[in-house]
Amino acid sequence: MDTHLTRESWLMAGVQRIAPIFAAQGHVVPPVRVSIGWSGSGQRSTHIGECWPTSRAADGVNQIFIVPSLDDAVQVLDVLTHELVHAVDDCQHGHGKEFKAIALSVGLQGPRMRSASAGERLKARLTAIAAELGPFPHGALTRRAPRFRPANPPRAQCPQCDYRLAIPKKFLHMGPPMCPAHQVPMEASGDWEGW
Repeated sequence: MDTHLTRESWLMAGVQRIAPIFAAQGHVVPPVRVSIGWSGSGQRSTHIGECWPTSRAADGVNQIFIVPSLDDAVQVLDVLTHELVHAVDDCQHGHGKEFKAIALSVGLQGPRMRSASAGERLKARLTAIAAELGPFPHGALTRRAPRFRPANPPRAQCPQCDYRLAIPKKFLHMGPPMCPAHQVPMEASGDWEGW
């Protein structure tokens, strides 16, 4: 069992152990850099991994990121394998038929390739690799809960003109605002649970 002081060291050792799975199917894993970090669309994204093409990197090396909310070693290796498929393809075909051919050949499966993950045989191999690598030196970070935004936010409109405005939730308890032009109470609309 190995001992790794950093996540990146553990992940790069994981790449070295996963590469033979690709090689056995005739695929060469190119040089990659692997880090823990939120996807390019931020922490509110549902992506758990992301591979950036060589064309986007100044050093011409694929960059792989795995979200910091994951801390299960086998799941991290599963995501890493998925992202390595993108690296083999240099992110040229998204999750299309080229991606699918490589993914299925190495043991990924799923009804949708966008969320392809390890099948039983590959999962068993990744479990063995995780045991060889030793503990994953990482503590999961909690994602920020998405802010609730009502589909139809509270608004008020003057009954005598078209003047409208959104009402911040913290002021709903104060009642309807007055129209600045007509000095009459405005009427509620939207997701408003009474004045």
